[in-house]
Amino acid sequence: MSSSVSVDPPVTPPRATQVEVHGVEPIPDPERSATSLDLFRLIFGGANTFATVVLGSFPILFGLSFRDALFATIAGLVVGALVLAPMAVFGPRTGTNNAVSSSAHLGVHGRIVGSFLSLLTAFAFFSISVWSSGDVLVGGANRAVGLPENNVTLGLAYAVFGILILIVCIYGFRFMLLVNKVAVIAASALFVLGIVAFAGSFDPSYAGVFGSGADAATQALYWPSFVGAALIVMSNPISFGAFLGDWSRYIPRSTPNRHVMLAAFAAQIATLVPFLFGLVTATVVATEAPAFMADSNYIGGLLEVSPGWYFLPVCLIALIGGMSTGTTALYGTGLDFSSVFPRFNRVQATILIGVVAIAFIFIGRFVFDVVQSISTFAILIVTCTAPWMIVMMIGYVVRRGWYDSDSLQVFNRRQHGGRYWFSRGANWRALVSWLSAATLGILFVNVPGQFVGPLGDLANGVDLSIPLALGVAALLYPALLFAFPEPREAYGPEGARFVPTKDSAPTPIVTD
Repeated sequence: MSSSVSVDPPVTPPRATQVEVHGVEPIPDPERSATSLDLFRLIFGGANTFATVVLGSFPILFGLSFRDALFATIAGLVVGALVLAPMAVFGPRTGTNNAVSSSAHLGVHGRIVGSFLSLLTAFAFFSISVWSSGDVLVGGANRAVGLPENNVTLGLAYAVFGILILIVCIYGFRFMLLVNKVAVIAASALFVLGIVAFAGSFDPSYAGVFGSGADAATQALYWPSFVGAALIVMSNPISFGAFLGDWSRYIPRSTPNRHVMLAAFAAQIATLVPFLFGLVTATVVATEAPAFMADSNYIGGLLEVSPGWYFLPVCLIALIGGMSTGTTALYGTGLDFSSVFPRFNRVQATILIGVVAIAFIFIGRFVFDVVQSISTFAILIVTCTAPWMIVMMIGYVVRRGWYDSDSLQVFNRRQHGGRYWFSRGANWRALVSWLSAATLGILFVNVPGQFVGPLGDLANGVDLSIPLALGVAALLYPALLFAFPEPREAYGPEGARFVPTKDSAPTPIVTD
């Protein structure tokens, strides 16, 4: 059975407070009532948070001037959004999430790579979101009403965020969409208000550490710092790559690709709002409270320099933003976990993953103190996700966007065979391309003060990790497709585009 099916009349969408019943099986056409605007809201809402603000402070933490930090931010954001945008097209075509869709390119068993990357990405960004939002909420309340700022209050804040996020994820897609409709407007307004609040103390001529008085050794670090800052910003859009199908699968298959791609691109460009807030306020902190920046304690410095009347808006941003980012990270992981372990339905898998993630937040914060390390971990995961996305995009092009829905679900149904069985359930061409690119990328990671790979200093300190990972995957996968053609049956009625194929006997789908 192919993905070409008759389109039934649409039905009334379920209420936001009705628990979502669908797992990773294809969403029926009559129930695909989401729009490209809804996709924009979910992506922008998930990034319009304090976690993004913290990323926005990194260019200043790296010593750049405000002007250069702004250039690095815009460059990283635009490039990252361009890389991300094509990942939005899989959901409308396949009706399922991107990890399951990757079966067509990495194989029935090889699709576990996408599930693994989405799980690690979700844990990393869920933790960053809860920690940063909880710290800001408690810190703001401490200065506004004198709430004690200790492990007890921080723990309560983390627990509240974690439980609220889990509840939203249990209800599912429609409730998430409702939350983000409110979050997009409210958080954006509060961020703009914040820029106004700091306008009087903001100095756009802030020179950073690379000004005219810098010595030669300091000047030599300029380009590594600039590129590193741009790549950290770029990592934010790329981190959404594994999750776009979780939401775009509710968009009708007849929706033009350019609409969903534009929604994904525009949503990331819109995150210039929280990024600018981070840049502006980090500049103020570096000027008025430099000790905080020296300790890489941007949030503490932000609360130190904030006007008293802005503490309440800060708390509201933390609450709204923490909910948005947390739900976009956790929802997709629960959804995909139910496909890896079919004994759990979506709700059960979401509860299990949510409980484990909340436990990780407490253990990581209060037992092992890995708050700083998780940021480095997130960068490494994004470095591995970028070449996986390139393999997916190239696969989409050579397959002309055609997918066999039945064969995509073979793993979830505990079956063997189908169009995407390749060699024992793995397409080694795609897997070798991804693994080679990801490994090389990690070797070249160079994030000042956080992590330097074994080859990270070969380019005079410039971080080449993500560009190399993207480039190697973009060259190696097509080369392997030409040298070792895939079976003809993996392609649709019109055959392959740009690459050769080989004849092979169809592999029947059989149940274990």
